[in-house]
Amino acid sequence: MADDRPRTRLSLLRLGLLLSCLTLAIGAGVVLLAGVPTRSDAAAANAVPTGFAGYVDVTATPTYHFEDPISPATRDVILAFVVADKDDPCLPSWGTYYTLDKASRDLDLDRRIEQLRVVEGNVRVSFGGAINDELATVCTDEQALRKAYADVVDRYDLQSIDLDIEGEALTDTEANQRRAQAVKAVQDTQAAQDKRLGVWLTLPTDTAGLTAAGIAVLTTMLEADVDISGVNGMTMNFGATKPETMDMSNAVEKAALKMQQQISDAYGAIRKPLSESEAWEKVGVTPMIGQNDVVTEQFTIGDAKSLNTWALNKGIGLLSMWSLNRDATCGPPLPKVSTITRNTCSGVDQKGQTFADVLAVNTAFPALPSDSSPEPTATASPSETSPSQAASTDPSATGAPDPSSSPGGARASLDDPATSPYPIWDPTTPYPVNVKVVWQQNVYQAKRWSTGFAPDTQVARPEETPWRLIGPVAPGGEEPMPLPSVGIGTYPAWEAAEEYPVGSRVQVDTVPYVAKWTNTNRAPDPEGGTKNPWALLLE
Repeated sequence: MADDRPRTRLSLLRLGLLLSCLTLAIGAGVVLLAGVPTRSDAAAANAVPTGFAGYVDVTATPTYHFEDPISPATRDVILAFVVADKDDPCLPSWGTYYTLDKASRDLDLDRRIEQLRVVEGNVRVSFGGAINDELATVCTDEQALRKAYADVVDRYDLQSIDLDIEGEALTDTEANQRRAQAVKAVQDTQAAQDKRLGVWLTLPTDTAGLTAAGIAVLTTMLEADVDISGVNGMTMNFGATKPETMDMSNAVEKAALKMQQQISDAYGAIRKPLSESEAWEKVGVTPMIGQNDVVTEQFTIGDAKSLNTWALNKGIGLLSMWSLNRDATCGPPLPKVSTITRNTCSGVDQKGQTFADVLAVNTAFPALPSDSSPEPTATASPSETSPSQAASTDPSATGAPDPSSSPGGARASLDDPATSPYPIWDPTTPYPVNVKVVWQQNVYQAKRWSTGFAPDTQVARPEETPWRLIGPVAPGGEEPMPLPSVGIGTYPAWEAAEEYPVGSRVQVDTVPYVAKWTNTNRAPDPEGGTKNPWALLLE
């Protein structure tokens, strides 16, 4: 039968137009696909995103103020290091210098941690490190060891800890077993309270990944049924394992590639196999920014950019760095670029950038588990009063307005000297650098000399205020710190009949005072106040 349906003719012109359209469509598709990040594992679509948290050396000087993050990249931190006390091997201490109580008093550490959480950051605490004794290596009493770890977890309300095992501790088999059992017990106790305690192992690496001793530490933990969040490689100081022509970022990546396989093998050995993406989620890397201890190794801003891109593509669990204390270009009189490793700057020219910001690009926030916290209240302010403008007359005698109640001054204080750890801020008292005060239920520390400048005054830029916010007063109040004390005879004893010009220094017993204005027969009062001519001498 003949086919009498109408036929469509395709002219050469139409054919050419069709082919052109197909070519453009295919080209556009290629361009679009080229801009899509890829992962080596198809399951990566549901993977946990990479997090960033930098290490902070808590006991290093000058103090790194982690409670006042300079950018979102510095809101999650790993505080280092808790080690065994020199006199009591089962007592946790910060670097052997501070017990937990002493760190609270001398470093205001508890308060600073709380302040970081107020601004929606969080902390992980690291046990161990390259020097001093990790608790399990010297505390052989298993019950005391469990208590030592638990005391740190409970005190700082931690949801994650870091175990930095290196040096001789790596090969201490008995210590590794004690540590695993103790950490497992602490995890179980937390779980009984409906809390999860994450545990990261930080172990040395070379370009071939973890050392045999590091793998043994991981295996011991897994065999003890410790829930391991991940293994953080100390990807630094590679030495002879890194060819001279290899970039530091490439060396880090090579080490991490091997680590991923080693982690996968370790889980396979205990019959808990991981998918490729799950194994990558348990990989962390911590380069030493700038100049490494190995003279020929410098981790640059360019290395940080490369590592960030690579890490996001692989979906690793943690990007970190040693350390936030060092994240700045060295300033005069030090050279910008140096082969000498320093604790306060990187030894490379960062050209106005920070390693934290570069490494943290497109990483998850928060990197560390935390409870939701309210947004911080903005703070900021008028110009600071100079020393030459300090009060020299008695405001109560002249009828000058009381700054604590005047419409344009600071609002009335909510604070009680009996429950405040430091003196209540007083607008008539001169405050030298580093002095701490309480104002509106927060503790502040003086960055420079000031008087009459309320700590919570709003400012356009942080450098305009002479105060640094340290953190909140504990709910319900705290024990006041002891009054300042000097030796007998350091200053003249206060005499009622004596006339004291402004700036005079006296002492009552061993407590020193300074005159805020000229006065006679006005006894010093440790609580001060705007109507008292004396302020505690805080130096």
